[in-house]
Amino acid sequence: MSPVQPPVARRVAVIGGTRVPFARSDGPYATASNQEMLTAALDGLVARFGLQGPGAVGEFVGGAVLKHSRDFNLARETVLGSTLDARTPAYDLQQACGTGLQAVIAAANKIALGQIESAVAGGADTASDAPLGVNDRLRRILLEARRAKSAGARLRALARVRPAHLVPDIPRNAEPRTGLSMGEHAAVTARAWGVTREEQDALAAASHQRLAAAYERGFFQDLVVPFRGLARDQNLRPGSTAAKLAALKPVFGLDAPDPTMTAGNSTPLTDGAATVLLASEEWARARGLRPLAYLTAHETAAVDFPHGDVAGGEDGLLMAPAYAVPRMLERAGLALADFDLVEVHEAFASQVLATLAAWEKRGLGPVDRDRLNVAGSSLATGHPFAATGARIVATLAALLAERGGPGRGLISVCAAGGQGVTAVLERD
Repeated sequence: MSPVQPPVARRVAVIGGTRVPFARSDGPYATASNQEMLTAALDGLVARFGLQGPGAVGEFVGGAVLKHSRDFNLARETVLGSTLDARTPAYDLQQACGTGLQAVIAAANKIALGQIESAVAGGADTASDAPLGVNDRLRRILLEARRAKSAGARLRALARVRPAHLVPDIPRNAEPRTGLSMGEHAAVTARAWGVTREEQDALAAASHQRLAAAYERGFFQDLVVPFRGLARDQNLRPGSTAAKLAALKPVFGLDAPDPTMTAGNSTPLTDGAATVLLASEEWARARGLRPLAYLTAHETAAVDFPHGDVAGGEDGLLMAPAYAVPRMLERAGLALADFDLVEVHEAFASQVLATLAAWEKRGLGPVDRDRLNVAGSSLATGHPFAATGARIVATLAALLAERGGPGRGLISVCAAGGQGVTAVLERD
């Protein structure tokens, strides 16, 4: 009996993407759930590419970071509430801010192996509708009362409830291992790499200006579907300048001299959802769809931020892409100079600048700023955690297609827990 030959990996095409405009938390989407936003983004994709028919898509992969217990099967419930065929399998995944890109990778791997012909990947997050947990002391009392064998024992347990126990546990933007928020971690890294306030404000202003210009030229016409009265990202400030941002007070790193991180050069809490359509070349050809680009490489990395070289800047919470990208490029036989466009998720301006410095230190060379986040990024759009990766994939693929001819783009996304997810898109 001859051995089974491993399947030959197929090229995975990025056909297009759709998202709702991103909104600041407690704003227009204050009462919108993850499922409602993700369904709106998915319905926009279905309408745009005619995916209403039976079996049109092989699978839907999505997730959220801030999830209610009702969201335990978010991707599948989104499918059931959408115009996509209800028989489409779906599953959730979560890797903090890397969720959307990791969903794309998971779906792409199945297409590459020939297990499915097409898939939709994406994510959603709402900081407005964040889950509130029962106070842990109250939870323990309620569990004890539930286990009680008699009414008297149950009453004795419940009698220990105090007013303080009724205060809910609110999700904290803090790392369990350190107790520091993501912004405080980023401030440590900014000091370690010597990132200046002026550099951060200039990068943030450029993000807003480039996003505004992209909207003005109609670039997002096929990528963004109106939702709840919004047609553009609510966080966008077209008139942003480095001079205006310089007037803002620092909000992170206040425990050290000369803090540099402000609300203007950091992403705000945001609500939103995004999706991406992926497929084999054969599937796309049969439907007359022209791929925008192809996903050709990806890499995930993590740093030991609780114990590593944090003070030296190497292993800061958001520095894993500094390790993932060199590994990915070495495996692919590429250099930074081979990329026409570079998309670095802007969790904080300081984190982007530190990542660029780390790549240069590792011998990858500098990134031409004219090729970096050319249509703006998270500082301007906002950052609904699980949606960002899908937003970036769809945006970069469309940017490569807009240029015409061959091109190559790099994606770098940092994530909580000291992780990073990176990928390469190419166009023939």
